[in-house]
Amino acid sequence: MASDSTTSTGWRGRLERGLGQLADANYRRPWLALTIALLLSAAGVFFARGLSLDANLVSLLPRSFQSVEDLRELEQRFGGLGWVVVVGEGGDPESLRRFADELAPKLEALPDIRFVEVRRPGTFFQDHALYYLSLDDLQEVERRLEARLTYEKQRANPLYVPLVEEEPPSLDFSDLEAKYGAGSARRLAGSGTGGEYYLDPAARRVVLLAKPEGISADLDFSRRVITEVENVLKAQDVSKYGPDFRTSITGTFQKKLDQQKQIGRDIAVASAVAGVLLLLYLLVHFRSALAVALVLTPVGMGLAWTYGLVGLAYGRVNLLTGFLGAILGGLGIEHGIHLLGRYLYLRGQGWKEEEATRESFTHTGSAALISALVAALTFFMLGTSRFRAFREFGVIAGIGMLLMVLAYVLVLPAVLGLAARLGWRPGKAAMSHQRSPMGALVVRWRRPLMLLSAAVVAGLVLNVGRVRFDYNFGSLEDQHLPSFVMDRQVNRLIGYSQTPLVVLTHNAEEEDAVVRELRARKERLGERSTVDFVASMETLVPQDQAPKQEVLRRLQALLEDVPEEQLDARQREQLAELRTQVRAEPFTREQLPASVRRQFQGPQGESGFVLVYPRVSLGDGQAIRKLAHEVRGVTGLNHAHIAVAGEPMVLADILEMVTKEAPLILIGSVLTVLLAMWLTLGSLRLAMLCLTPTVVSLLVLVGLMPLLNAEFNYLNILVIPVLIGTTVDAGVHLLTQLVSPDSDFVSVYSETGRAICGGLLTSAVGFGALLLANHPGLFSVGTLANLGFGVNLLVMLVAFPALLLVLSERRRRKRLLRQLHSKDAEQPQPPHPTDATPVG
Repeated sequence: MASDSTTSTGWRGRLERGLGQLADANYRRPWLALTIALLLSAAGVFFARGLSLDANLVSLLPRSFQSVEDLRELEQRFGGLGWVVVVGEGGDPESLRRFADELAPKLEALPDIRFVEVRRPGTFFQDHALYYLSLDDLQEVERRLEARLTYEKQRANPLYVPLVEEEPPSLDFSDLEAKYGAGSARRLAGSGTGGEYYLDPAARRVVLLAKPEGISADLDFSRRVITEVENVLKAQDVSKYGPDFRTSITGTFQKKLDQQKQIGRDIAVASAVAGVLLLLYLLVHFRSALAVALVLTPVGMGLAWTYGLVGLAYGRVNLLTGFLGAILGGLGIEHGIHLLGRYLYLRGQGWKEEEATRESFTHTGSAALISALVAALTFFMLGTSRFRAFREFGVIAGIGMLLMVLAYVLVLPAVLGLAARLGWRPGKAAMSHQRSPMGALVVRWRRPLMLLSAAVVAGLVLNVGRVRFDYNFGSLEDQHLPSFVMDRQVNRLIGYSQTPLVVLTHNAEEEDAVVRELRARKERLGERSTVDFVASMETLVPQDQAPKQEVLRRLQALLEDVPEEQLDARQREQLAELRTQVRAEPFTREQLPASVRRQFQGPQGESGFVLVYPRVSLGDGQAIRKLAHEVRGVTGLNHAHIAVAGEPMVLADILEMVTKEAPLILIGSVLTVLLAMWLTLGSLRLAMLCLTPTVVSLLVLVGLMPLLNAEFNYLNILVIPVLIGTTVDAGVHLLTQLVSPDSDFVSVYSETGRAICGGLLTSAVGFGALLLANHPGLFSVGTLANLGFGVNLLVMLVAFPALLLVLSERRRRKRLLRQLHSKDAEQPQPPHPTDATPVG
């Protein structure tokens, strides 16, 4: 049967004819086309073989960001932040202490461990506590002691008669202890029922803190150091510490590896399940195993080409691009459903194999190319983001969409030609296309359906303003992983965060200036401050030690005369402690405990660092922004920039960047899609009509989110531009079939609607793979994307066809009225009453 279809004119017509001729050439010379495709696929597999996963959040920001530059300086001068934390559980306190003492030297002997912290430096700071009081407070201690001694001496004098009964002067120094307790020395010294060890008797748990030589962002180093620690633990006979004794590892380095492993598992499982589901759907859709192979072969080759380019350009995949195989597979199969579906429909209408192939790629192929180009442009808009997760996702997905269409144009006609030469004929089941009863229903109830759809859309649009953004960084990490849970428990045991911010000062004077400024900011903000405490070597060595020592010598003499028998038990305990403290000698930096000094020194012993311990959760995005704002902008003595480094600063920059870029990317995506469709379709009206179901779907999706308690977050916000690019092709395919003058709506609806339904379902399966991810952020991406595809499916199968029918009916009515008016104008008209000759 010869082709009787119409071909567009102009640029669109040349595109259609070119695709038809290219498909025809590949159909005629299948071996040449397949050889080229196989060679490209082999090259893609070769370059993709070394791809690795990089789930590190820090690497998602541009290197030019100040927080990233500061972090690099931190790594060079201070080393890595965080610890490898070994936890022993299930023993009595004595066994736990013995475990810590015996394991510490074995860990410290490892080549990648700098030092190990087992005991709190509390004894040193407790003995020197009075030096951390101000000179005025020390003199207040002296005054209280003198008053008490005077009182006791007076009471001991038999000739003394008090005129008024009075209470003895108090020796309660708890108010002064409270001042000292808020200082950095007391906070680092720690307190609690575990004594000098990091020990929790109630939980039967002890903690050892091992400081590695490298940084946690270096995943190869993290694996190596964790493996070294694991091997040491495996070599221990832990049964001697108790029958239920067990060990575990947490801390920054273990958490990085656990997150990496989890995402790797998610990718493997989700991709496998998505592949199986797509295969099953295609079998149901086409009811032919060979038809399924015809669709999947170009997809497999297109993925090989895409990941080969990824291997060449990036060498690794990130948190989002790791799942692009499943996503691109679903989007690519959508093109195959439209192309092969059109081919089978034409074969069922009696077309010859070569003619059906040429016709399928002339019209449906050009629609697929236009929709792929539009989707690619949308993805490329994501590629303008400075957030690496979005940028790489956009670039790879955009290139992948174009390569998918290229793979279909190159491979599908060749495979069809080869199959025809081998005698393959599509079965009746594959070619049968019944008229959809849904199409007839839409035609019959077009006006009520349009009005009902308009009412639903209007109601949900009014709900758009209630959608919220989730600022919790927990959406970027699985907080339920065992190492994450244990890390929070360790933080509570230690008493402060294991991951402070580090201010990289250059000398003691600058340290002192920075500490004063940060403490002043904290005091100014009061309860609104996000800083727990600020510590440096300078803050740990008190000022004015010489005059304070003179006061301590006088106190020592006074304490010898205090009558212990007149004191209660608590006061006698305080007295004994004071007698120890007043004998303490002044000290310098070098005399601080080694366990304390090492926390403020780099790998080579370099000092000049101020540690800022946050009081807020590092999962609270809004709190992190406040923390970054509070500590940023500290300056040195010459007002030069001083680096404030730490992962919270990077997270704050990610939040700022995503919230600023998201509206621009969204607006840019819509305008880019509209412009691209205007240029490719040759009509602004047609382009706006094709874009209408996508825009309506997005408004309905956002309006539904508050009703379903769904929120945007740092990752799933990218679903909006993705949906713009991936759902617009449904409107293109439907309208390009309906613009033909002899098109029958029910027939077009039956054929194209089935393909649209299949295409959206396969796209949903690709993104639906993320629903199998344990990672909460990726799960939210899959949830929001599938909700968007579901909404778009309803719009495309119900609301949009009803709208098109009503608009078409209205247009026909206007055309008929114009024709009637033109016929009336051609008939002789009677004279108008005003033109009649007046009667005389």
